[in-house]
Amino acid sequence: MRGAGRAASDEHYIIDLCDGVLGEKGQRQYKGFQFLKGDRGHRLPVDAYYPTRNLVVEYHEPQHSKGVPLWDRRMTRSGVSRGEQRKLYDKRRKDLLPLNGVKLVILDCSMFPCDARGRLKRESGDEQIIRQELRIQVCLESI
Repeated sequence: MRGAGRAASDEHYIIDLCDGVLGEKGQRQYKGFQFLKGDRGHRLPVDAYYPTRNLVVEYHEPQHSKGVPLWDRRMTRSGVSRGEQRKLYDKRRKDLLPLNGVKLVILDCSMFPCDARGRLKRESGDEQIIRQELRIQVCLESI
């Protein structure tokens, strides 16, 4: 059953599963990387950071690969559309985290069973998908 707010989000669900697979709780919406900044100088958050593994996990909802026209057209303070800003910030994370020695795993919603609206079905096999991706992407043998 889905509730309201961030705790009921697909992102939260996926990060909870990652916590279980990794055996530790990731720091949610972590903003501690000095080198990872937005256009106006603020530190960009990552979905979850696991400091003992120097690992970031990002969960990409449908809007990361498919535009959301109504929301994406909104202009940001830095003068670009929200959709363009999302692309820029995703690329910044993808480029700068590994460049600075931080392992990055991106889990895209398309890797999991979803309903017609792109929401996760939340099936029992989701944890195995995460376990496999963590092994493949960052060679974590201990999971």
